[in-house]
Amino acid sequence: MNEFGTEFLEFVEQYVIIVGLYNIAVYTPFMGKDMTGGNDMPFLNNFSLLDYIISITDIFLVWFVFYKLLQIIKGTKAVQLLRGILLIVVGRFASEIIGLNTLSYLLDNVMTWGVLAIIIIFQPELRRALEQLGRGRLFSRTNFQEENIQEQTIEAIVKSTTYMAKRRIGALLSIERETGLNDYIETGIRLDSRVSSELLINIFIPNTPLHDGAVILQNGTVAAAACYLPLSESPFVSKELGTRHRAALGISEVTDSITIVVSEETGSISLTKNGELYRNLSIDELQKMLENEMSINNKPSSSSIWNWRSRKDG
Repeated sequence: MNEFGTEFLEFVEQYVIIVGLYNIAVYTPFMGKDMTGGNDMPFLNNFSLLDYIISITDIFLVWFVFYKLLQIIKGTKAVQLLRGILLIVVGRFASEIIGLNTLSYLLDNVMTWGVLAIIIIFQPELRRALEQLGRGRLFSRTNFQEENIQEQTIEAIVKSTTYMAKRRIGALLSIERETGLNDYIETGIRLDSRVSSELLINIFIPNTPLHDGAVILQNGTVAAAACYLPLSESPFVSKELGTRHRAALGISEVTDSITIVVSEETGSISLTKNGELYRNLSIDELQKMLENEMSINNKPSSSSIWNWRSRKDG
């Protein structure tokens, strides 16, 4: 989706929020009340707190459903279709006001059959929404786009790590989580590129301009390469570990990031998190750890896989 589409959908989301709050604040007291009486404030007649609560709940649920629907289609081709539908609706009312009877008639028929067309056009999005509703995840804080980004990031990391480990290509890859890594991103070369295994592999190819240093992933993008990470000062770090492992441990001691290391001497794969080093991981172990730590619906890092399938430093 292009930049205009993103800005358009963000504008619609903000509009929905503002209109929803306005309706709750202004129109709620009038819901279900007789407005034909002589009283200047007829909604106060026979008005109870329960009526007010029910009206607020009603408006809020309608607003929330519309907002979540916008979240579902955000980042998909449906945004462009939504813009087209809005243009048809606006054109329909504008043509009626101006007096363009033929155009108004045509657009009226388009809107009449538009419900069926919307079901057909938005079939992938509707099916995905129903699947998420069945899983009880439709109203979760995170949206589908975040899940897709994380899945793509994990896939790119695993694929590139597999390639580099087999060929003993040294790599240092840090993934930002809650704690920002902007201070370390500024020490490297800014990229802001979409994550892909091909890009990660090319960055770490020996004797290339960006291979020396760490790559930092941020919000599903390769934020920067050739970054400097702080070295661990722990006296318990094994002397056989090189600079990459010490840097991976160092960044995990001061942030909540996940860092993957590929040794150029042995091709072994390591991972650091919360000041702990997990060495000699297989590809399957690496993938499961990343899924446990990064996936939205999985449990946090206390999962048992960290305890019995990983081998700590030493």
